[in-house]
Amino acid sequence: MRILAAFIFFTRLPFWRITSVPGDYFKNVVSGWAMTGWLTAGISAAVLYSSALVFPGSVAILLAIISRLLITGCLHEDGLADFFDGFGGGSDKQKILSIMKDSHIGTYGVVGLVFYFLMLYTLLSSLPLDLAGCAILAADPFAKGVSSMIINRLPYARKEEDSKAKVVYSRMTPGEYLFSAVCGLIPLVWLPEIHYLWATFPVLLCWYFLTSFMKKKIGGYTGDCCGALTLLCELSFHMGIVLVYSVTH
Repeated sequence: MRILAAFIFFTRLPFWRITSVPGDYFKNVVSGWAMTGWLTAGISAAVLYSSALVFPGSVAILLAIISRLLITGCLHEDGLADFFDGFGGGSDKQKILSIMKDSHIGTYGVVGLVFYFLMLYTLLSSLPLDLAGCAILAADPFAKGVSSMIINRLPYARKEEDSKAKVVYSRMTPGEYLFSAVCGLIPLVWLPEIHYLWATFPVLLCWYFLTSFMKKKIGGYTGDCCGALTLLCELSFHMGIVLVYSVTH
C-alpha cells in the first residue's frame, strides 16, 4: 500500500483508480520515491529510443524530457522553482518559507528553471544516444534514492498544518531505509561500463552540501527542498557521466 501511495503522490498517472489509499500512508511515501524513478526513467528512456527512430537525437532528448514532465505533473520542477525563489529572495527563515509557499513564480525561479533545463538538455545531448538513455535509466532513481535520505538527516522546517501538501513525511525505519537504498542502487546496472560509477560521487557531494545549506538557512527541509534536491542531484549525475565520457573517449 505504501508503494501505491508513492506512485499516486509522485506521478500523475491514474494509480488512484486501483484502490483507495488511507491518508496516513502518504507520510511514508519517501521510501518508495526511488522506485517511482524506475517508472519515470523507464518511460523517458523508451520515449528517447523510440522517437530517435524517426527524429534527430536532439528532438528525441527533448521529447524524453517532456515525457517525464507530463508523468510527474512538473512536481519536482515546481519545487525547484520555489527553492530558487525562496533561498534567492529570502533573508531569513520565515521569509524563505513564506516565499516558497507563494504559488507565484519569481525571477529567481524562472532563471533557475531556464538554466536547469539548458544544462539537462545540453548534458544529455553531448552523449551518444545509447549512453544518454542509460544515464536516464540510472540517474532518475539513484538521485531520488539519495535525495530521500534528507528526511533522515533534517527535520521538517514547517508545522504540518502549514505544509502545502498537508503531509509531513515520517522518518524512515531501518527497513524503509534499506528499501529506498536498494531501489536507488539497482538501476546503476544500466551503466555500460564500471568506470561510469564515478558519476555517483558528484551526487553525494551535491546532497551533502545542499542539505547542509538547508540546515543552515531554515533548520530543516520542505517538500520544495525535496523536489529541488532530487533534480540537482540528478543533474550532478549527468555532469559526472559527461565528465567520465569526455575523459575516457
